[in-house]
Parts: sequence; structure tokens; C-alpha cells
Amino acid sequence: MDRGSAVMLTALAGGLVALQAPINSGLGRTVGTFQAAFLSFVIGTVALTVIAGLSRGGFGQLAEVGNIAWYYLLGGLLGVVYVTSVLVTVRTLGVGGITAATIAGQLAMAVVVDHFGWLGVDRDPIDVTKIAGVGLLAVGVWLIVRD
Repeated sequence: MDRGSAVMLTALAGGLVALQAPINSGLGRTVGTFQAAFLSFVIGTVALTVIAGLSRGGFGQLAEVGNIAWYYLLGGLLGVVYVTSVLVTVRTLGVGGITAATIAGQLAMAVVVDHFGWLGVDRDPIDVTKIAGVGLLAVGVWLIVRD
């Protein structure tokens, strides 16, 4: 996949993630916050079960899970933290606020991960421009969520 297509696909997915908060919040008002998070993950699990089962290698490749470091299994738990926190905060911050705060938090953590080369990524040291980028995002969050 070329870089431009990758950016467009990622931006599209990001736009869909912004819809996740109000959808799950509406569900949460009806069935409860944690129940809504549970239903969200069940529906996602069913969809991924079909996709994984139909993809090349099927479920056979799951046997390789014993050959990886334990922390590579934390992705699902991190998803739980995100989905549940968004369910709780969307009514206070709004969709724009949680999206802005999410992106700022993601970028701040990403530059730290890149700097130290954690989780198998290539090292890319933090510099003044990256600090400025994170700072500008923090200002953007403040502009979105201020009263």
C-alpha cells in the first residue's frame, strides 16, 4: 500500500472512531456504561471471528501466541480502557473533546514509544519539533474543551 492510501485509510478509520463514542454513549444510557462496553466488544468479537476465520491461515496461526512476549497481549485491555473511558467522558467533553484529547494522548505516548524504541519500533528521538507538535495539540485540546 502506498503512503497516500495508508494515510487516507487511517483518516477514514479515525473518522469512524469518532462515531464510536456517541454510539456507545447512546447504548450506555439505555443498558448501562459497562454493559454497553461489553456489548460493543461482543459485537466486535463476532465480526473479528468471521474475518479471522475467513482470512488466510484461519485460526491456525493463533497457536503462535505462545511465542510472543506477554505485553503484546495487552491490546484488548487497552481497548477496554479506551472504550469505557469514552463512554464515561463523552457526555462531559462531547465528541470533539474526547477526540481531541484522545489524539493528543496518542501522539504524546507515540513520541515516547518512538524515542525509546519500545515494543519493537525503530528508535526516533524526541526533538524540539515533536515537542512543539505535542504542545500545539495540547493547546488544540484546550481550545476544544474550554467553557
